[in-house]
Amino acid sequence: MDPDDFSNMANQLPEPFRLLIKDEVASTNDEARLLGESGAADGLVVVARKQTAGRGRRGAAWFAPPGKSLAFSVLVRPQEPPSLWPRLALAAGLAVAEAVETQLPLAGIKWPNDVWVGRKKIAGILVEAGRGFAIVGIGLNVNTLTFPEAVADTATSLALETGATLPLPEVLGAILHPLAHRVRQIGADFESILRGVRQRCVLTGHEVSLLTPNGPLDGSVEGIAPGGELMLRNESGLHRLLQADEVRIRA
Repeated sequence: MDPDDFSNMANQLPEPFRLLIKDEVASTNDEARLLGESGAADGLVVVARKQTAGRGRRGAAWFAPPGKSLAFSVLVRPQEPPSLWPRLALAAGLAVAEAVETQLPLAGIKWPNDVWVGRKKIAGILVEAGRGFAIVGIGLNVNTLTFPEAVADTATSLALETGATLPLPEVLGAILHPLAHRVRQIGADFESILRGVRQRCVLTGHEVSLLTPNGPLDGSVEGIAPGGELMLRNESGLHRLLQADEVRIRA
């Protein structure tokens, strides 16, 4: 049996997830978006054996060597109002962290969209909204042993951390099971997500610099607010940030 044959796990997925396996795509998020616009139902999971133009936030390239990493996107149609859909990034981050923790000790969540092991990034999440749906894109370094020079000092993988090679379908299943649960919690049960994220937040208590839609900010992170915002305090007061890019820990 091929340890990387995703089709063998199709009957083991939690509701409402079902797999669409693509040999090669430019971006799983783009594929899922096209299917969502054509009426695809909630729970479609687009998995790419090879992704040639994966991206992170602000269009940054995502390194995903074929057969070594997971690149997939989940189409969701939440019952909650779209104003709550940004919470999907925290829900997905927590689900990925919980999956990583089946192999390693407590993982870290770098608000709003990265999962860390130690001080290194092991996974990234990109949530994009469509008309009546959202796409949750997830990239996880599984069996990658070497990274491009630009990220070699800041990236890691499950294989590097555990010393073991893991079947990609097994890791995918380990993410999708908690994800099915966490996606349903972005409304009335959001406090459960917040507890998990706060426990793992690598920014709380640190001085950071980041980029907001209104420009750069520096300050001290006081935690995650009840709505999932990052609470950043500086000389001008307490800021509650719904989104930010290029979040860097300074001290």
